[in-house]
Amino acid sequence: MSNGQLCISLNTSPSRIEVFYTKKAGSTIQARLGFRTNSADWGPWKTISTGERANTTWNMSYPCNKKYVGLLQANGQTYETPPAGPTC
Repeated sequence: MSNGQLCISLNTSPSRIEVFYTKKAGSTIQARLGFRTNSADWGPWKTISTGERANTTWNMSYPCNKKYVGLLQANGQTYETPPAGPTC
């Protein structure tokens, strides 16, 4: 993912999952952010321009014994973060 940076954040107080994408180069894209454990959960499609930071938030509790992967879908491809686990 040479045109930007994709991150996932697992938060408490309140409990939520956030996925961020910062677009650093290239042309404007139509993309959606998501996360997965066993299956994927997607946010809405967004237009993301160079220099913009897009994020999608899921306000939810999550079990501590799973790994979570941040997702970006754009141009017919899906990009992933390394797996992250919450510290509970």
